[in-house]
Amino acid sequence: MTSRFARLRLAAFAGLAFAAGPLSAETIVDDWAKIAVPPAPVLSRVTLDPATTALLVLDISKQTCNAQQRPRCIAMLPGVASLLKLARAKGVFVVYTLAGTAKPADILPEAAMLGDEPLFVSGPDKYVDTTLEKTLKDKGIKTVVTIGAAAHGAVLHTAAGSVFRGFDVVVPVDAMASETPYPEQYTAWHLTNAPRMAGKVKLTSVGQID
Repeated sequence: MTSRFARLRLAAFAGLAFAAGPLSAETIVDDWAKIAVPPAPVLSRVTLDPATTALLVLDISKQTCNAQQRPRCIAMLPGVASLLKLARAKGVFVVYTLAGTAKPADILPEAAMLGDEPLFVSGPDKYVDTTLEKTLKDKGIKTVVTIGAAAHGAVLHTAAGSVFRGFDVVVPVDAMASETPYPEQYTAWHLTNAPRMAGKVKLTSVGQID
């Protein structure tokens, strides 16, 4: 009996040790500086189909796109203006979003709304608590182009939300911004590697859209 009890205690201890794992295991934080940057994704040429494409202009307002907080957003504005001009000339459905207390008057001039272009106000995922999905599907939209002031915010979450709702997604990497390059890099990686994203998201640049 004593021998059997000892064997049971040893087995239980071994199980606990296995569950706990090696005491010297390093976390991702410990390995942070050792991680190699993955290869850059390939940018695609994209031709917009105005009948089935929407351009989502996400939160490009003075609150989120300014020289103090995000100078990289200020630098992308000429490209935003160029893309809006192209989209409108082709008859692409243009949709705006804002966050927090921002108003249409806060949208920067290069990205200003025209006419009756719809506006939705929400957090990082613009489908949450809005009728954006219904609006797009009622218009027969199959592809959305997402641009915005926060690559790791509205661009990432709304692009992912679009995929989860059955849309194809195009993201011009020079029309999404952040405080530093890293969030933009991470967003580009995530959108082309995360589950369900691969094959549904195309990365491009403003100059490669026609």
